Amino acid sequence: MTDVRERVRKFVLSASRWTGVARFASPYLAGIGAILMLHSVTVRPRRALGVNAHLSITPDFLDRAIADMKRAGYTFVSLDELAEAMAGKRRSVAAITLDDAYLDNYVEALPVFESHGVPFTIFVAPGLIDGAVQPWWEVVEELALAHDRITLPQSAGGTDLASRSRAEKHAAARQLMTLMTTDISEAGRQAVLDEMGGRAVATSPFMSWDQIEEIDRHPLCTIGAHTIHHYNLARLDNDVALAEMLGSADILEKRLGHRPVHFAYPYGYAAAVGAREVRLAEQAGFRTAVTTRHGTIHREHRDHFHALPRISLNGNYQGIGHLRTMLTGFSAFANSGRRVVTL
Repeated sequence: MTDVRERVRKFVLSASRWTGVARFASPYLAGIGAILMLHSVTVRPRRALGVNAHLSITPDFLDRAIADMKRAGYTFVSLDELAEAMAGKRRSVAAITLDDAYLDNYVEALPVFESHGVPFTIFVAPGLIDGAVQPWWEVVEELALAHDRITLPQSAGGTDLASRSRAEKHAAARQLMTLMTTDISEAGRQAVLDEMGGRAVATSPFMSWDQIEEIDRHPLCTIGAHTIHHYNLARLDNDVALAEMLGSADILEKRLGHRPVHFAYPYGYAAAVGAREVRLAEQAGFRTAVTTRHGTIHREHRDHFHALPRISLNGNYQGIGHLRTMLTGFSAFANSGRRVVTL
């Protein structure tokens, strides 16, 4: 089903470009620019099953995307400058953000940013860096790769998942991902992974604190907050959700010597970010907060600094044509036709 949806989305994006619909819609939908969302940037994706392929792009594609946007007249700015642009008269501005602080951001993406002189923001969840929690979306893929059969702990149902063939491994990983996002509590997820042997099969894909501190000193880099434990805030009660937001900023301030003013909601889709989470981000003192809703940036977003949409540089859409189409604002048609996407 997922593959079918991906094919449909690619067809719609391509058809809108071939027919000229996206180009004609651009003056109305493109707004003043965009925030690009990245995760991993590497020539060697870590996982063989591909269930997380959308989270990884190559440095070459990043390089070509930046160059193409520059030729189209885009100016790359920091999130601070983008916030100012919403209240001013600038157009064709773009900010680049990277979620989770993957090590390859430091090793493989940074040289691309340096070659173009492009600023970027990395959103850090301290619990992922310390190892207090693992990136469960990667761990379940590793578990499926490592075992012919996966036994779930009693707290997660106690059933067995066949994982012999590649098809079975793919299905098992998908089933585990659904289990982790719907049936297991945010705070209980790591204990379930530990019972399944998650720490034995997966290594951290993230930067160390020393590397985060070093890249933070880079003139092109801004470090933002991403909660402590990368929890889905909408699944937490009010006090815990606020503590996750404030705590991540507290830890980063202690580590880096300055407090982050930009925030990214983990997951960022409708089931993870609503009006309550937006109010909490504002209460926590962040200047901006970004979701994973797909959309371009408009001047009207100056009234919605804590619900800013992004355009995903997605591993399944590593084509300049797709990026050009998304920058026209055509993704509004995936948001019930809304021109200004917030929640």
